[in-house]
Amino acid sequence: MPALTSTASTLVRSCARQQLPSVLRASSAVAQKRHISEVSQTSSFDSPFKAHRTTEIPSFAHYKSSGGENGGKLFQYFMVGTMGAVSAMGAKATVQDFLVNMSASADVLAQAKVEVDLAAIPEGKNVIIKWRGKPVFIRHRTAEEIQEAEDTKWESLRDPQPDSDRVQKPEWLIMLGVCTHLGCVPIGEAGDFGGWFCPCHGSHYDISGRIRKGPAPLNLEVPAYSFPEEESVVIG
Repeated sequence: MPALTSTASTLVRSCARQQLPSVLRASSAVAQKRHISEVSQTSSFDSPFKAHRTTEIPSFAHYKSSGGENGGKLFQYFMVGTMGAVSAMGAKATVQDFLVNMSASADVLAQAKVEVDLAAIPEGKNVIIKWRGKPVFIRHRTAEEIQEAEDTKWESLRDPQPDSDRVQKPEWLIMLGVCTHLGCVPIGEAGDFGGWFCPCHGSHYDISGRIRKGPAPLNLEVPAYSFPEEESVVIG
């Protein structure tokens, strides 16, 4: 029996010695796998050299309009319409103020028309009245002056105009006393043609107020007038 026990022990030790390298290798492999797993987990979260990181996209849900897209458009249309209405009212007020400021004052309207008593002007004489800030010549012409004005060859004048186009009644010549050259006031019953003469630059007008000599380009202007009565005239 002791010999058998010794033999069994010898066999056990022999088997153990034969299996020990395999067990050690298995244990070593398990330890290596565990170490690799730990290193992999550590590098996945803590390594500063990680090639790719997962980026979280923030949520913008709280910025979204609760009214939807149509609600925003309606608000924009309302604002545009309101601004347009306010601009239109402002433009209207500006135009109205401009027209009020441009309208004639009371004193100007009072001078828009002037009535003159013709009975106070003797034949062959001139009078000068003021109308809209300008002098107006009124000449009570004689029969000889009327004949001279009508006989003049007006076609060859610088500003061709027959005497009949310048008067409503042949005996009454009414025109602005402003030289058509530079706005001077001519002198009556003077000049080379018995009418008016501008001493400033030497323009001569005949008894019909037509330019006959000098630098003035046009005849003396005839304003609008009418004869409401036989012995009165309204200018303007």
